Amino acid sequence: MNSLLKIRRPIGSFYLQRFSSLLTYASNEKRHEASSLENPNFIHSSAIVHPNALIGQGVSIGPFCTVGSSARLGNGCQLYPGSHIFGNTELGERCVLMTGAVVGDDLPGLTVLGNNNIIGHHAVVGVKCQDMKYKPGDECFLDIGDNNEIREHASIHRSSKPSDRTIIGNNNLIMGSCHIAHDCKIGNNNIFANNTLLAGHVIAEDYTHTAGAIVVHQFCHIGSFSFIGGGSVVSQDVPKYAMVAGERAELRGLNLEGLRRHGFTATEGRIQLPV
Repeated sequence: MNSLLKIRRPIGSFYLQRFSSLLTYASNEKRHEASSLENPNFIHSSAIVHPNALIGQGVSIGPFCTVGSSARLGNGCQLYPGSHIFGNTELGERCVLMTGAVVGDDLPGLTVLGNNNIIGHHAVVGVKCQDMKYKPGDECFLDIGDNNEIREHASIHRSSKPSDRTIIGNNNLIMGSCHIAHDCKIGNNNIFANNTLLAGHVIAEDYTHTAGAIVVHQFCHIGSFSFIGGGSVVSQDVPKYAMVAGERAELRGLNLEGLRRHGFTATEGRIQLPV
């Protein structure tokens, strides 16, 4: 107690000055908050943002980014340094482009992303397909839903013709270096591990799961709740609830672990596979 009394001193000019500086700091903070509410966007001076681009509220655009003339960014989007948005491209609210990500292309057509999507480092989303039947000047389309995480170096292409579109649903995890080609239709809640490669026109339903380094032939259909083992080459349709694996993938039985994780009962697990 005596030691505490010893360090107490009367309030002098030093303490009054410090108290005054704290009040000044608090006042400046309030002014800064008010200013942020009036003009919440941040655009770095080195970013190139076309004056015709439509930018929502609370958008952050970092150094060396590019935003094209037909781009539309929803509220709360974040562009990390060196990320780019080209062509007729629409981002919903709270989308994040990590460093080096590219979304959209200067082509006829449209790339649309819903809300809360993350585009990973150096991923390329919504660019021209790799299909010889694509004709320059044709419209091509990509629609992506909400809450998808598309990781580093992944690539997702637009459709190959105006009458079709590449579609990604909601809540998908698409890991690093995956490829989803033109005209694929991806459902909801899928997990594609690293280097999952889907050729054109592949359909993946809901809750599918792939291990790493798998290849799916064009026009194949992957059923819901199925699992594809690592290193597999899939050249036929994968039935619902099934587990397939192998250099040329073969049916290995039911995806029992996947069914269990998604709440299927033991009775429901005795599903008869379609012939």
